[in-house]
Amino acid sequence: MKSRRLLLVAMAAMLTAGLVSCGKDDENGNGNGNGGNNGGGGNTTVEWVDLGLPSGLLWATCNLGATSPEGYGDYYAWGETTTKSTYNWSTYRYCNGDYNQLTKYCNISSLGYNGFTDNLTVLEAMDDAATQALGSGTRMPTADEWRELINNTTSTWMTQNGVYGRKFTASNGKSLFLPAAGYRWGDELFYAGSFVNYWSSSLYTDDPTGAWIFCFVSDGQGMPYYGRYGGFSVRAVRQN
Repeated sequence: MKSRRLLLVAMAAMLTAGLVSCGKDDENGNGNGNGGNNGGGGNTTVEWVDLGLPSGLLWATCNLGATSPEGYGDYYAWGETTTKSTYNWSTYRYCNGDYNQLTKYCNISSLGYNGFTDNLTVLEAMDDAATQALGSGTRMPTADEWRELINNTTSTWMTQNGVYGRKFTASNGKSLFLPAAGYRWGDELFYAGSFVNYWSSSLYTDDPTGAWIFCFVSDGQGMPYYGRYGGFSVRAVRQN
């Protein structure tokens, strides 16, 4: 099964990066602003932190859909701008019912619907959940921008106001907290409090059924790819 294969690929990549496997958590989260199927409640105002990164990029202090740094927020499939109750290929916006029937963001004809390709490799603004929720100038980070964050900060597993996650501290003394919000697969929430997947805006071009993600657990962090149908967290960025 394609979805299971991609899950195993992601797990294998994370283990290579020094991560450990986690057990399934309570599917309704842990009361950090992510109640119901998708949680959140929406960002009406956004605060930004300048970590002194080489690109000058600013990072939002909360997940998309959260109202505090510890809030889990909402979960999105890659290229979708609204939440939903079930995350799988049959409900995914940009395929015709299955992983090898892609209708947008496809560079390999055997995976496109009727041989479709468009060679788009980064989300357009109309398909970027951060842009659509917060307006022009805000967006999801690319895979390289996630790597920039990782390479220019010190990451520590911790609890903040009782919520597990990772704190990224820059040389200028400023920091960013990312909660371990878990992820949605099918109609359930997995690993909340111990694991998280954050989307990048970058397609995984070796297999365009997936996109690059940033993920972490208590023992480490990594940058694998995952099937685009998964319900993952989003953290917005913008230029200074």
